[in-house]
Amino acid sequence: MKYPIVAYGDPVLRRKATAIEADEYPHIKELVDNMFETMYGARGVGLAAPQVGMSMRLFVVDATPFDDEEPELKEFKKVFINATILEESGQEWSFNEGCLSIPDIREDVSRKPVIRISYYDADWKHYEETFKGMAARIIQHEYDHIEGKLFTDKLSPLRRRLIEKKLNDISKGAVDVDYRMKFPDAKKGR
Repeated sequence: MKYPIVAYGDPVLRRKATAIEADEYPHIKELVDNMFETMYGARGVGLAAPQVGMSMRLFVVDATPFDDEEPELKEFKKVFINATILEESGQEWSFNEGCLSIPDIREDVSRKPVIRISYYDADWKHYEETFKGMAARIIQHEYDHIEGKLFTDKLSPLRRRLIEKKLNDISKGAVDVDYRMKFPDAKKGR
């Protein structure tokens, strides 16, 4: 089942998400499958639970579209539950990022190239792993979502002012997307 993606301006995107327990979510695999289906339907490479209106520490990533640049991403598809970034290291590098909750806006964002992260998968198996390059960037972007942050927060004040009207238009639903979205400030009856 594809969920509608929550648009910029919805308070759920600004809330620090809550950790979840295995016994609270016996159908976690179904939720994860639905999140992957939603992400693929919108042609994304990552999706966090807050983006579908659920304030929980869960996100999914599939970095395989970048395997031509980084061959080790050929089958990089993962689920992250209750993730905590333990360390970020290396010289920051910029890359043009976008977000399914902020359609039609792409900006250069600087991030560290290496992360060490603790998380659980959908079978509640615990991992502590190091990721680098594009995998680290995608994970950091989705991790920001469960922390109540957006990639636009990493922009300079001037850059944010320049895109403010576009962001407000997105909140109102004045944007053309080819996937289902929920707009917080859309006029009723649209």
